Amino acid sequence: MPAPGVKSRPAHRCTECGYSSAKWVGRCPECQAWGTVQEIGGVGSSPLRAVAAGPVSSRALPIGQVELAGAHAVPTGIPEFDRVLGGGLVPGAVLLVAGEPGVGKSTLLLEVAHRVAAANGPTLVVSGEESAAQVRLRAERIGALHDELYLAAETELSAVLSHVEDVNPTLLVLDSVQTVRSPAVDGTDGGATQVRAVASALSAVAKARNMTTILVGHVTKDGAIAGPRALEHLVDVVISFDGERHSTLRLVRATKNRFGPADEIGCFEIGDGGVVGVPDPSHLFVSRRSAPVPGSCVTVTMEGSRPLLAEVQALVATSGGGGSPRRAVSGLDSQRVAMVNAVVERRGGVKLADADVFAASVGGVRILEPAADLALALAIASAAKDRPLPAGLVAIGEVGLSGEIRRVGGTARRLAEAARQGYTAALVPVDSGPAPQGIRLIEVADLAGAIHRLW
Repeated sequence: MPAPGVKSRPAHRCTECGYSSAKWVGRCPECQAWGTVQEIGGVGSSPLRAVAAGPVSSRALPIGQVELAGAHAVPTGIPEFDRVLGGGLVPGAVLLVAGEPGVGKSTLLLEVAHRVAAANGPTLVVSGEESAAQVRLRAERIGALHDELYLAAETELSAVLSHVEDVNPTLLVLDSVQTVRSPAVDGTDGGATQVRAVASALSAVAKARNMTTILVGHVTKDGAIAGPRALEHLVDVVISFDGERHSTLRLVRATKNRFGPADEIGCFEIGDGGVVGVPDPSHLFVSRRSAPVPGSCVTVTMEGSRPLLAEVQALVATSGGGGSPRRAVSGLDSQRVAMVNAVVERRGGVKLADADVFAASVGGVRILEPAADLALALAIASAAKDRPLPAGLVAIGEVGLSGEIRRVGGTARRLAEAARQGYTAALVPVDSGPAPQGIRLIEVADLAGAIHRLW
């Protein structure tokens, strides 16, 4: 206890990471979060009270006796979205969907709400960014009108909860969580405190009413979900909606999923009629030509459990003179491209030191996994030699710094997809397993051997 007459100093703690400080600061020095340091008391504050045993909501049961009826996923009717969710929407689950402005989040979720309303009963869409009339116009454009689909435009949490009481929906879509404020807590609209309070309240209501809730979230300039990190911990599923503005392709990924795999991907195409699922997207990432051209190679990437054909292109041109040669990358990891470029020159015997090298993926897809290394290396070598690769060839394998070709996971599924798409030969590492029907395996141990086998 402090001495008599000594004024107690308030203590402050970060609500994100627990960092303690004697004085208030705007930004937590530990986790770098803004506005999360709050006063928790002083030196003379009363100690924590002991908590006595209280009533329980339900009796603990052996895990084998727990009922599963309320935990089964209900399909939304959009196969690509159900693939990402692991089968559909689970009653009582809270989902967070985030993406760049204008990427198509609201349009897709309006279609999801329409499908759920037609199949399972009342659905409520609450918009804090648009009026109900604006949402109605979008619904007419994509054909998402239904008597069981309710719309409201609110920015107060209490009003949202009143709508939930009146409609009693099976699905609530809130667009977006940053635009709704809770009068019970202080803080600026859209700030960390407000967002956390709104998400916590809606999560509690969703669990109590067994109501699926989808929260739309904003993203920061670097693509991360805006708001406190605790927002992602409060929800059951976190979905990112990605896509380039100049492309009609949209990719939906689950970065967190308590009810299914967290590495699945759904492919959509956006157009005048809304966001439409693409069940076989491989053709979007591969160019269709009558004859092979230099600097192009096809590989097979894995997005979750789905194999996708993707094309890597390279262009090697004579440097314009003084200065360092240019290295430009689009759709690929620039650090990985620089490494493969060095291996092609040092281990593959292809001279690139005085040449400009440009590398890109086709169709706006981002290729980050090492399984595309071999295809990238062959595309660069093909462009430098100005000689195309054989028609009907795919290349799968990771390239090491010593030039060796390493095996990658899911080779059997990758080869099966290549065979299904009509490819007849595959350049793969040694001991890659049996070849599926219709495709011939060309096993290579290192990059120099691969280049020698092809040219």
